[in-house]
Amino acid sequence: MKQAAVYLDYNATTPCDSRVLEAMLPFFREIYGNPANGLHLQGRLAAEHVEVAREKVAALIGARPAEIVFTAGATESNNLAILGIAGRRPNPARNRIVTSAVEHKSVLAPCEKLQEEGFEVIILPVDNNGRVRLDSAEKAIDDRTFLVSVQGANNEVGTIQPVAEIAEIAHQFGALVHCDAAQTVGKIAVNVTEWGVDFASLSGHKLYGPKGIGALYVRGDPDLVRLEPVFVGGGQERGLRPGTLNVPAIAGLGEACDISSAQLIEESARLASLRDLFESRLLHELPDVRINGSLNQRLPNTSSITFPEVDADALLLNCPEVMLGTGAACTSRAISPSHVLEAMGLGREDAFRTVRASVGRFTTIEQIEIAASAVTNAYRSLL
Repeated sequence: MKQAAVYLDYNATTPCDSRVLEAMLPFFREIYGNPANGLHLQGRLAAEHVEVAREKVAALIGARPAEIVFTAGATESNNLAILGIAGRRPNPARNRIVTSAVEHKSVLAPCEKLQEEGFEVIILPVDNNGRVRLDSAEKAIDDRTFLVSVQGANNEVGTIQPVAEIAEIAHQFGALVHCDAAQTVGKIAVNVTEWGVDFASLSGHKLYGPKGIGALYVRGDPDLVRLEPVFVGGGQERGLRPGTLNVPAIAGLGEACDISSAQLIEESARLASLRDLFESRLLHELPDVRINGSLNQRLPNTSSITFPEVDADALLLNCPEVMLGTGAACTSRAISPSHVLEAMGLGREDAFRTVRASVGRFTTIEQIEIAASAVTNAYRSLL
């Protein structure tokens, strides 16, 4: 009997939790009104449920409901924060943006766009664990800096960043702080107040919610923060994100956040044990493989593994029963090594020989055993 495929690519996207799906269904056929229309029952009901979801999202990250702006996902949230701050910064003399070498492309790309427009962009280096160097941050952040953008944790190697420490440095110089928290929310405890950030992005499909929905945390009150909208049109979401609200997806995001709030500690511990089991099985059979990133300061579900002598794409093609990520990226139709792994000091060959395993809510011990065996056999067959 053919073995079912094992999915270990939860950092790329998560399956929608069945409880989330159930929470969304009424908003397709029963409560289908436009929440912008408060003149009839359908519109009012939809608006009420949007606010309930806003409360749930806020509760998961330690924010107030008024500080949550719904978007189409973390990519849009990142763009809205970075481009929006640049567009309406109070002091035009401040034209420096500080970010890190291991950020997601949805942070690096808008920074590059602003650089083309004349802004100064400083890219902070990371150590060989993928962690931002605080000494470099202290040198780069000054009274010319209007924004610092640093991720909560890296999507490829799982390294958790010193967000609170960087925010403290930035605020000493009056700079604002944005955090791409898409990979951290739902995996580890996130409290934006304790972090001290001014903006934080999250995405529904990274925490068992639907795709196409996310949020931007805006410290204080979005009505009072000067952000230049990326889109223009209606006045939805306080004018920061115009367009008819996606009520089913918003309800789904709220439910996903509610579920994560209830089981975060237990789930994080279980995921860490599964990740450690996968690594121990591989290291026992293949002692030459290398685990990348910090072993102490990393997401509980993420493992970046470099295999000597075998390219990652060949490895994955030879174990189709296991779904993993690789350390390569497709840019402008050309395959290039991961910018994250290169920033950590890995050479091109090692970057191309690296896979990412990310376990999740529906991963089982049996699946980990199957995956470890399949990867081991595939690797040996290619030597």
